[in-house]
Amino acid sequence: MRILVAVKRVVDYAVKVRVRADKAAVELKNTKMSMNPFCEIALEEAVRLKEKKIASEVVAVSIGPKEAQETLRTALAIGADKAIHVTTTLRPDQELQPLATAKVLGKVVDQVDPSLVLMGKQSIDSDASQTGQMLAGLLGWPQATFASEIEIQDGTMSVTREVDSGLSTIKLSTPAVVTCDLRLNEPRYATLPNIMKARKKPMDTIKIEDTGVDVTPRLKVLSVEEPAQRQAGEKVGSVEELVEKLKAKKLV
Repeated sequence: MRILVAVKRVVDYAVKVRVRADKAAVELKNTKMSMNPFCEIALEEAVRLKEKKIASEVVAVSIGPKEAQETLRTALAIGADKAIHVTTTLRPDQELQPLATAKVLGKVVDQVDPSLVLMGKQSIDSDASQTGQMLAGLLGWPQATFASEIEIQDGTMSVTREVDSGLSTIKLSTPAVVTCDLRLNEPRYATLPNIMKARKKPMDTIKIEDTGVDVTPRLKVLSVEEPAQRQAGEKVGSVEELVEKLKAKKLV
């Protein structure tokens, strides 16, 4: 079984996001970038399946500027066997939108011919949570979203999904698309020896124009603003005083 894992380069989750002066987008210059946390979980699951001898090869793919190669090298260091970089000058957080991303990934799927595509349930920059579902629809493959547990046996996959009412377990055949949720696993860190070995692993480069996909943005971001600062709290001495304060603010 060959597994294709989509990984995305995003602003590091621990960094305080800054808005550009023109309020057109989030500032990416001089900002720490890293692999999307949900993509890390998907990659970890793929590597674990390979360690269990269920998967024979793990291929990582990323769409983005030349700096996305750093994210792919990290994926190789964690355990992917090879990488594919689809180059573009579009901003992955705004201009490269879910439908276009799904179509480009579909072209990569045609090239790689995987039995399973693993993805994060969403990226922490756009928070769309749409690409995996769209990719499955375009391919005509079964899909399982928000996976918290994956079991594969004899070509049949059992996936436990996190839903609003609790957990839902479904069975599906491969090839399939699965998006991974937070509780699926805890990603490992890349060790120094593996980081060195990753430099020798193959990485193919494809220009996004060569895929033949129209990636023109369908949506335009008009403005990006920081959330309003929270006002300081106020202590009250009793329940009665609390009720009076709420009434004065017309909250009750």
